[in-house]
Amino acid sequence: MNILSIQSHVAFGHVGNASAVFPLQRLGAEVWAVNTVQFSNHTGYGAWRGQVFGAELVRDCVQGIAERGVLGGCDAVLSGYMGDASIGEAILDAVAQVKAANPRALWCCDPVIGDVGRGVFVRPGIPEFLRDRAMPAADIATPNRFELEWLTGMEVRDAASAKAAIGALQASGPRCVLLTSLEAGPEAIGMMAGEDGRFWQLETPLLPLSVNGAGDAVAALFLFHRLRSGGAGEALSRAASSVFGVLARTAEAGSRELLTVAAQEEWVSPARRFDAREV
Repeated sequence: MNILSIQSHVAFGHVGNASAVFPLQRLGAEVWAVNTVQFSNHTGYGAWRGQVFGAELVRDCVQGIAERGVLGGCDAVLSGYMGDASIGEAILDAVAQVKAANPRALWCCDPVIGDVGRGVFVRPGIPEFLRDRAMPAADIATPNRFELEWLTGMEVRDAASAKAAIGALQASGPRCVLLTSLEAGPEAIGMMAGEDGRFWQLETPLLPLSVNGAGDAVAALFLFHRLRSGGAGEALSRAASSVFGVLARTAEAGSRELLTVAAQEEWVSPARRFDAREV
């Protein structure tokens, strides 16, 4: 399996490509990583160094990959944090090139916009690009609750409203949607996936930690398992189980960063399995 992953990168810690690439490799995928930013660390620390890359650099890297004659073997494009709205057009161009070479390839777009409590935290123009340009072209979307509400203009309070909002987002483009965060009581966090008029839901225990990068890993794993199994429900079960395992290990260690490497067996053989149920 070959995945072109276009998203941010940090030298220290695990967000963006630094969160997605290793788990995918550990599962056996070849990942062609193109970075949209290069930061010293994620912005959650409040201070960081580095640069947001221009769209031309992204285009140049993708063109170089295309010139190797390998795009026909690319199974999917994965995109996340962009850094600048202009990079979105470069991602659309990359998706078009991949799909021209391999019409069966999928685009999984993680529409990074913001989060509950923080609001929108990306640069102006990015949320509108994701809503108006990316979603209509994406095959898979992996928003959190805040992002699903922003993209659809609908409030997500419970399973019924989540299904309605997922359906509305699907109507705009992506046939498969993973909602990565859904309230499930004081001691649990829920996730829901929808595809072809069917919905699956699961809950995992709420852990006492606050880390960045888990959403990037969830999107990558969901794409991988969706490609491998062909089913959104199974992909949800496998992705959630692995990410919970890594988060649990991270909480036990009291780490500020995901134990992406130290807990790597969880990517392949999670210690605890959470089965999604159809709802």
